[in-house]
Amino acid sequence: MEVIPYFHIIVGILIFVVGFIFHWLGQLISVLNWDYATKIGLQEKKLVPEFKVYEHAIAVADASIGWIYGIVAVGLVLNYSWAFKLAWIPGVVFLYHSLSYWFWIGNQNSLGH
Repeated sequence: MEVIPYFHIIVGILIFVVGFIFHWLGQLISVLNWDYATKIGLQEKKLVPEFKVYEHAIAVADASIGWIYGIVAVGLVLNYSWAFKLAWIPGVVFLYHSLSYWFWIGNQNSLGH
């Protein structure tokens, strides 16, 4: 018995939109063409050079693992049990990014950027 009927479909669609399209595709654009990513607002325009090195490394890491979001989303929509297990990988990455972004912004603000 499901607590929320069709929960797997809702979560699958959300992971596809947020994780695969916004996150993975955005980071892939950043890796392939940083200037274009900056122009369309995916990256900060006035990024301090030492911050750019870190941001580019994160974009490469995200592009390397983010394709899993697409597989997870399809698996969840089709209600495959392995999709729930596989969702932990990008879920942990997403949690990591949320925490690092929170501290990143705090550090930038304290440095006056």
